[in-house]
Amino acid sequence: MSLRNIGIVYRKELREALRDRRTVIASVVIPLFLFPLLSVGLFTFIGSIVNKTGEASPKVMVIGGDDSPGVLAALRATPKVEIVAASPNWKDLVVEKEIPIAVEIPAEFDKRIADQKKLEVFIYKYTGELKSETAAGKLNDSLRTYRENVVKNRVVAQKLPVEVLDPFQVTQKNVAPAEKSGAALFFGGFIAYIVVFLCFNGGIHPAIDLTAGEKERGTMETILSSPIARSHLVIGKFLLVFTTALSTAALSVISMGISFALVHAFQAKAAQAGKEGIEMHIGIGAALSVFIMAIPLAVLFSSIQLMIASFAKTSKEAQTYLVPLIFIVIIPAIAAMAPIDLTAKLALVPILNVSLLCKELVIGTYHWNFIAIIFTSTCAYAAVALFLAVKMFQRESVLFRS
Repeated sequence: MSLRNIGIVYRKELREALRDRRTVIASVVIPLFLFPLLSVGLFTFIGSIVNKTGEASPKVMVIGGDDSPGVLAALRATPKVEIVAASPNWKDLVVEKEIPIAVEIPAEFDKRIADQKKLEVFIYKYTGELKSETAAGKLNDSLRTYRENVVKNRVVAQKLPVEVLDPFQVTQKNVAPAEKSGAALFFGGFIAYIVVFLCFNGGIHPAIDLTAGEKERGTMETILSSPIARSHLVIGKFLLVFTTALSTAALSVISMGISFALVHAFQAKAAQAGKEGIEMHIGIGAALSVFIMAIPLAVLFSSIQLMIASFAKTSKEAQTYLVPLIFIVIIPAIAAMAPIDLTAKLALVPILNVSLLCKELVIGTYHWNFIAIIFTSTCAYAAVALFLAVKMFQRESVLFRS
């Protein structure tokens, strides 16, 4: 194998790729600026919405309770809640999000409570709607406090100590560091998803341009007639696709690391004010580990893209073949954000194994046995894909099919 010939092909394709504005935008601009801004902006936007919803004073419609001033007083004492008068169409108002919730108080509630009757208070909400769920939580806490006071008064009336209601206390304490919390795991899965997706997306356009694009421009015959072996030619083209895929993933990690570091600095100031936030930062060691694991994945993606695109006669046809593969890549990448633990069997599943491992690496967990399995298996899959890509370029029926 001539490294000189491979280098010639690679440099030639690299110069042309750098002149292509679409390749530069897809490989540099999007991962370096657009995607991190969107992702960090999304996290910030969602956080601000949740905070504003928690600080707002939702309107709560109380149905009944006119004969029970005690429970009404407890509801009105709920912090940051506005009690409004009942309306016959209360259910429609909740469904149409005019009011977040409605509370139904049974008739003669206070009197029947005093008679030690068991009653049921209904909170009608819009399940899954943030404002409704928040308001329901506030009212539920208020009613629980009222219920505890009723029970305490009954105990005191029986001349028993209040402590009889609370013989012992259960306290949950987190022993895991903040960088390995559930929120951090989700953040790690999100980073893994970004790396996998951009690693695949970064190689699509170069793979199409170096195969179907050459056919459209009529330059494929000229390249094949040069005194360079087919294997050297395809490896040189592969290295260009691999470079763009890996650089896209690397730039995304670097850019998001810087972006989340800035967010982390603001969160540190918020923590000093007593507000906790999601641990959102990538250490240098974690970023380097993710980059290393992305190398065999980029080889796998580049080989598959080059092999599939070589079947196409035009760039449009190549896009038809390659774009649906994004869904095959996205599904296991998204699975990394789910609470799935890495196992020996999952370590052999392509894409999913790297996604789960990257999530672990971001939070600083290193399972060396799984790392060895995943790196070896991904390299094996990549070698097979690269071998098939070379074989495709050696078949005249594929390169010159009409």
